Amino acid sequence: MQNYGGFSPYGEEMAMRQQNGMNNGMNNGMGNNNGNGNGMLPAEQSYIENILRLNQGKQATVYMTFEGNPDWQSMIFQGIIDEAGRDHIILRDEANGKWYLLLMVYLDYIVFDEEINYDYPFGEDSTFINR
Repeated sequence: MQNYGGFSPYGEEMAMRQQNGMNNGMNNGMGNNNGNGNGMLPAEQSYIENILRLNQGKQATVYMTFEGNPDWQSMIFQGIIDEAGRDHIILRDEANGKWYLLLMVYLDYIVFDEEINYDYPFGEDSTFINR
């Protein structure tokens, strides 16, 4: 990991998560929120990255805004959700043979043409939560 001289690009986001008791799915002793009984993801696990991982392989339209860029302020990307991480989405466009690495910081919203998976499969393979 590179040293940024005391600056961390994730410092402010991590501080907000810690204040809210949501640091990497941990609740920092603030009570246990393992679910609410209605089939929805617990608050600490419903990050966009995890929802996208539950929907890998599905066709999606990703809407992004790049503020301050005079050439392309907003763009639409279409393709198959291939991977997702804390700060990125990898989208595969089979129509033109391109792969896109999209940064979450520019994400506005995502549209799927089919029902999305949102129920987390507890007790099955949970290795992909908060990689």
